Amino acid sequence: MREYPFTQDRELSWLKFNERVLEEAADPDVPLLERLKFLAIFGSNLDEFYMVRCGSLYDMSLVDKDHHDKRSGLTPTEQLHAIFHTTHTLYKKKDAVTKEIEHTMRDIHLCRVHKKDLTKKQSKFLYAYFEEHVLPVLSPQIIDLQHPFPHLLNKQQYIFVRMKENDQVIYGIVPVPTVIDRIIYFEDGSGNYALLEQLIYYMVKSIFPKNEILYKTIIRVTRNADINLNMKEIDVDEDYRHYMKKILKKRDRLSPIRLELYKEADEDSIQFLCKNLHLETEQAFLSKSTLDMDYLFALTDHAEKVHLGYLSYPPFKAQESIYVDRDRKIIPQILNHDVLLLYPYQNIDIFLDLLKEAANDPDVISIKMTIYRLAKNSRIIHYLIEALENGKEVSVLMELRARFDEKRNIEAAEVIENAGGRVQYGFEEYKVHSKVCMISRKSKHGIQHITQIGTGNYNEKTSHQYTDYSFITARPDIGEDAMHFFNNMALGNTKGSYNRLLVSPVSLKSHVLEMMDKEITKAENNEPAQILLKMNSVTDVDLIKKISDASQAGVPVKMVVRGICCIVPGLPNYTEKVEVHSIVGRYLEHARIYAFGVGNEQKVYISSADFMTRNTEKRVEVACPIDEPKLKQDILDYFKDQFKDDVKGRVLQKDGTYTKLDTETLFDSQNYAMKKAEELALNKKVKEEKKSGIFKFIDRILGR
Repeated sequence: MREYPFTQDRELSWLKFNERVLEEAADPDVPLLERLKFLAIFGSNLDEFYMVRCGSLYDMSLVDKDHHDKRSGLTPTEQLHAIFHTTHTLYKKKDAVTKEIEHTMRDIHLCRVHKKDLTKKQSKFLYAYFEEHVLPVLSPQIIDLQHPFPHLLNKQQYIFVRMKENDQVIYGIVPVPTVIDRIIYFEDGSGNYALLEQLIYYMVKSIFPKNEILYKTIIRVTRNADINLNMKEIDVDEDYRHYMKKILKKRDRLSPIRLELYKEADEDSIQFLCKNLHLETEQAFLSKSTLDMDYLFALTDHAEKVHLGYLSYPPFKAQESIYVDRDRKIIPQILNHDVLLLYPYQNIDIFLDLLKEAANDPDVISIKMTIYRLAKNSRIIHYLIEALENGKEVSVLMELRARFDEKRNIEAAEVIENAGGRVQYGFEEYKVHSKVCMISRKSKHGIQHITQIGTGNYNEKTSHQYTDYSFITARPDIGEDAMHFFNNMALGNTKGSYNRLLVSPVSLKSHVLEMMDKEITKAENNEPAQILLKMNSVTDVDLIKKISDASQAGVPVKMVVRGICCIVPGLPNYTEKVEVHSIVGRYLEHARIYAFGVGNEQKVYISSADFMTRNTEKRVEVACPIDEPKLKQDILDYFKDQFKDDVKGRVLQKDGTYTKLDTETLFDSQNYAMKKAEELALNKKVKEEKKSGIFKFIDRILGR
């Protein structure tokens, strides 16, 4: 039995979110090439879900099989069964969406050509390509007593065959080589193509010429990637980075958690594969569409090169902020007033300019940062190195356990350290997920701190794909807390106290609960009360229970939750006052906002933390208050716009499904945010030009 009647399973909630991603791929109003990207995102999301969440549940089913999830009341095994059942349905939906998109792609001559549709010229080209480029690098093998079942790499594709040899049934396997381009474009320049794995699939008879092929398919295995670190394993004289490198090598050898097969099912083959992979048959998923959809990203890039870019979203350029003049130095402006940036609508280059300016400012003493994920060839690292070369102290808290970005972070840490910077790592029990940067500089009045706190990573690439807030301030109270934060991190102290910042694992959750309690008290006294929350996921049972308490007290609770949402809204006597919306659109909604109260006393925070137990209790996270009335209103207006989105917005129902809003205003909050950013930047430019023109006119009058 679940503990609370107003909660639902987190894994099934996540699958509902990914189904929303698939709906974007199915939406004919979404540009065609963007639909391909959503299809690829759906696939990569599901891969990661199986590697991490299903992997974790599988581990739990072995060590604590009788554990019951608080939110759903299910055991780990029961959760896995429910996941597998739902996933089979999602594969069918994915196949239908793929088929419909591929039909449309034929009209623009950018489609995967099936064998039955090949022209003689195309067939001849593929046969020659196979003989010349593919066959020489293949490594086929049979599976028998002398040739044991091979280790199948995580997410790598293989051609699998059941064959007859001398009246004996045997099996064969052919790894799809990764040294050859997966997309094979035909020479006619049309953009039509074949996929490498399907070429090998169709030519498999030439690989096993002496055998009768009874069944063939393409397979792919997904392995558990939820690596648990054991600090006791680290030798006294071993570097933590070196230990992480060793741990990462284990990922491809962890237990299988999913088997995918292409096109057709064969009971004997499925039984054989599941037996050797130690899987149940419910973990084998048949897909009539391509197993690995990642190639669609490369395909959309190619489409733009062949002048099909008009089938993508109209280009949008991140705009300048109305709070910053990039023709002047950034630091004096920050010392004068707070700045709030909203990516991707405002340009991350403003923050990068600040970092570069700090690296070269003779008054700057030090730069300290927490880093979770970085872009490839990160300018952040470049400017930190520049600061080191100019004699600044640079301290970086690098989280090496940012899943699937571990290798990049290890390399970045080595670069900084080799340049003379000080690098420390996250803690054994707590990942450091906060986004904090502090620039310290000398002034006539002592040491000044410029603090930047964000909701998203220091990543130039994702800043154009994810919505995130970046707050930059020279407020002494925030700067003092930031100074204590970095000192505490350097001393390994996760229990420090702060005056303004909310920091998990010590104070963020308790302060949020306290602010919710204040709204409950207001409602009980018939005073205006309100809770507004925007984030990626909600799973923390303590916070969910408090939200239910607030609803029962009469507090309106409005939530914008992109992904997992374990609270069920609209239940009489529990969550009647709770309304949950979700937005899946052009940009990935990633900003976190907490707001409590109404009017002038309303408190507004931006944060790196979702309402997940891992964020509130098992990570170092930071939420920052926004006090400046104009900036606070900017955030509240943004939340309001999100909540009324009836194009990409959906409303979470009592049964865990999502439906469209019942309004018909056709308001797309992301499109509106783009237009608003452009209008604000244009108005700012016009005002500056007018101001400049007036000064020039005065100069002429005065003869200057």
